Amino acid sequence: MLNRLLCNVIYIYICTAEHHIETYFMSKKMATLLLPNNYEVCLCCYTLIVLVPSLYLINRFVLKKIKDRNYQHQSTCDIPPGSRGLPFIGETLHFMAAINSTKGFYDFVRVRSLRYGNCFRTNIFGETHVFVSSTESAKAILKNESGKYSKRYIRSVGELVGNESLLCASHQQHKLIRSRLTKYLLSTGSLSMFLKQFDELVIQNLTAWEHRATTVVLHEALKIASEAMCKMLMSIDNGPKLELLRKEVIHVCEAMLAFPLRFPGTRFYMGLQARKRIMSMIEKEISERRSGLGVCREDFLEHLLGDDDHKGCHDDATNTNSSTLSDAEIQDNILTMIIAGQDTTASAITWMVKYLDENQEVLHKLRNEQFQVASKTPTGSFLTLEDLNDMPYASKVVKESLRMASVVPFFPRLALHDCEIEGFKIQKGWNVNIDARAVHLDGTVYNDPSKFNPSRFEDESKPYSFLAFGMGGRTCLGINMAKAMMLVFLHRLITTYRWKVIDQDSSIEKWAMFSRLKSGCPVIVTPITYASA
Repeated sequence: MLNRLLCNVIYIYICTAEHHIETYFMSKKMATLLLPNNYEVCLCCYTLIVLVPSLYLINRFVLKKIKDRNYQHQSTCDIPPGSRGLPFIGETLHFMAAINSTKGFYDFVRVRSLRYGNCFRTNIFGETHVFVSSTESAKAILKNESGKYSKRYIRSVGELVGNESLLCASHQQHKLIRSRLTKYLLSTGSLSMFLKQFDELVIQNLTAWEHRATTVVLHEALKIASEAMCKMLMSIDNGPKLELLRKEVIHVCEAMLAFPLRFPGTRFYMGLQARKRIMSMIEKEISERRSGLGVCREDFLEHLLGDDDHKGCHDDATNTNSSTLSDAEIQDNILTMIIAGQDTTASAITWMVKYLDENQEVLHKLRNEQFQVASKTPTGSFLTLEDLNDMPYASKVVKESLRMASVVPFFPRLALHDCEIEGFKIQKGWNVNIDARAVHLDGTVYNDPSKFNPSRFEDESKPYSFLAFGMGGRTCLGINMAKAMMLVFLHRLITTYRWKVIDQDSSIEKWAMFSRLKSGCPVIVTPITYASA
């Protein structure tokens, strides 16, 4: 805790010394309020704040170094290579610099992978992180989550999605929550209903593209995905309530990789405040439904509350029945699913549109398949699960887009016991991150990995070599829903327009938890017909 506190203080100190405090507090107004005009006085004050705790904590630092050295000598295996960075703060500043660049935070990992190899360690936010990038390591970790590893995101992500989220839950808690959510999310009936709703939203949205000079794909995909998820989860489908929720979720997403400092004006603080407002909205919705004030809905929230009602605990917000979910678990996981369904899917769709524009042969083959599907579909009808199953090449395009983009670039775990990975010693309590992007671009696994080639998936892929949705007991619950969303969007776009991407820049958006294009992929579209296809 003291290490993290000092890490926060040092970061402010460094920002001030370099006259960059405005970039951290997000606005000139905030910087003016918080800092005196005399920078010399300011530097002296912050120097005292830094040096006094440093004298107290230096003893802990030295003892930790001795402990780690003794631990290393106790085993025939060495700890992974890497750098501890600066005392106490490690390489946090390098990590933050990568986040605030157009290369994305993954560039921090890429540079160190080139320097140290497939397994290296670093220190971020006062904690040791190990990154591994081989299919063998991915398999060893993901197959042993119940005993050796548990899921764990960095502090900022955990606080924003909540302790009861599937992303942060312990093994036993995860099993309970997952079993309850699976009943609805993976049922054929709910998926078919969601498919119809999403298809309708896509058709409505695409109609407006024809009348615009340019359209930014990311913005439109976010809008569609957000409305689809909110409607499926809580029947929020239009109006100011939907727009407010969408804006609050954006604030939460933007804060996920921010420096975890609870200070007014910082990105992380604004994200926490947005989370509180979202929790209040969901809590109010739950209360209204329990009191009978709300209209009965056929949605995800009603499913969870209905199950509780059948067990006699619908009105108990803090029930202890081990087979039901608490309100906190419901709220945290609704927020998690909105973020996952909105941000990751929209980002993946954007990359897919860009890749297809750059690979016209693939696009031509895909368009032929999609018009064949369209010819079998009655005019005015919506796509069905059977239609999606009749899109084998489109499914490969989706999979290849996910491999190339690696929207979720790594999967974090926590070592529950001392263990070994790739011949290196891993200490209990260390964070172990599976580098999915490196696995997806591994030339020993994928031939010519930098080439967009959907046909590569005609052959059976090596186990644990495709990690877009994770693997093992914590595989993404929304895997079928995400694939369906991408296929529906792809079908409607392919059969409605030809498009040209007008900004080929592949720079990554700053502060994005999930890799997405800074440009948003602006396109110019031209309507097509069956005859011109």
